[in-house]
Amino acid sequence: MSWLLDVVPPDYRLHGVLVRHPLALAALARHHVAACVEGARDGYRCARAELGKDLPPGGLAAVLAAYQAEGRRLVTTARAVDLIGRALRGETFVPQLGGARPAVGSPAPVAQPAP
Repeated sequence: MSWLLDVVPPDYRLHGVLVRHPLALAALARHHVAACVEGARDGYRCARAELGKDLPPGGLAAVLAAYQAEGRRLVTTARAVDLIGRALRGETFVPQLGGARPAVGSPAPVAQPAP
């Protein structure tokens, strides 16, 4: 719960329903993080047009690198939020061989319904 509350804006803590119902918090966190991922992608796409003429030569490259790093962090967070939401719904997960991570864009780990 506290990790999910750290993922969303601080004001979400004011809503008792989210503290009482972790599944609701996970759903809101999933939507929030998805919007953040899309915002970072949009910012990356628009950075040259918005900032290219106003920043020094290395400035734009640094902004693009920041968007890339933040985008990777947000995508990782989105995957974690999704897994937590699925676990809260009672799904169990089958371990993968050698701890291999799925490639970007590949399906999430195989989940089995709880018995």
